[in-house]
Amino acid sequence: MTEPVRPLDVRVGSSTDALVPLSTAKRSLAAGTAQWVALAAIALAAVAADQLTKHIVTSNLRLGEGTHVLGPLWIHHVQNSGIAFGLFASATAVVIVLTGIAVAWMLGYFARSGARHPILPVCLGLVIGGSLSNLLDRVRLGYVTDFLDLRFWPAFNLADSFIVIGVGLLLAALVAAERQPRRSRHVRDAAARP
Repeated sequence: MTEPVRPLDVRVGSSTDALVPLSTAKRSLAAGTAQWVALAAIALAAVAADQLTKHIVTSNLRLGEGTHVLGPLWIHHVQNSGIAFGLFASATAVVIVLTGIAVAWMLGYFARSGARHPILPVCLGLVIGGSLSNLLDRVRLGYVTDFLDLRFWPAFNLADSFIVIGVGLLLAALVAAERQPRRSRHVRDAAARP
């Protein structure tokens, strides 16, 4: 009785007998220079925009004073010693420590995974920039200046907006990545050939 002939399975990167894979290729997801530059530029722009708008508001409106802009939007000068919706108003030191820990964690995550998705520097840049700008106010002043007032929502500032937009973009990118069908390498390679 003869043994059936087994087709030869040759793989690129195999051992000398062409049957045993040596290893699998792994792409580093660590942030490179371009990702760090993008993150820093976006975070610094967010801090600058937030600090500038807060300075304009505090220079032109007394505390509690407001002016109508358009529709439900008012510019209303208020101070918030807490976090979102005034929570933890009497625990400024705790808020400072927790914000510092969150920013440090985001930077650590970015260092390991900054190249995972092209939009990650934008998302984390907005979140980190907004967090740092509000942290700067809490450390320097003991409170955050809020001024964007929609009347049906607690007043907020640009830093808060940047944080929400950054988290929203990150969630949208994650959902989109999960919804995309993952094509096998062979299908991708065949599609790339002319």
